[in-house]
Amino acid sequence: MNERLHRIEAMLAASPEDQFLRYSLAMELRKQGESNRCTALFNGLLADDPPHIPAFLMFAQYYSENEKFDSAREILRNGIKEASNQGDSHAAGEMGELLEALGSETEG
Repeated sequence: MNERLHRIEAMLAASPEDQFLRYSLAMELRKQGESNRCTALFNGLLADDPPHIPAFLMFAQYYSENEKFDSAREILRNGIKEASNQGDSHAAGEMGELLEALGSETEG
């Protein structure tokens, strides 16, 4: 296990609900290709009240990289709505750009 991952997990053990730490761990797991844990963390961040806005974009990018384009589009649509609800027009715009880049084709 790499040192950064170990440090994040140690901090998260002390603060298991910390969104930033959970997001950081998801991003580190994404880099390492640990799909199941990464996906579970991103899903948890999206289910939080309120959801963690940056997680929508990163999760959609993750799905896009893994050619799960329909899933990426769904996350982006939900993320744009949530970012708008939270007043984060910058994040909504970034997600809109990625959604447009992905187009409307289905995974097939």
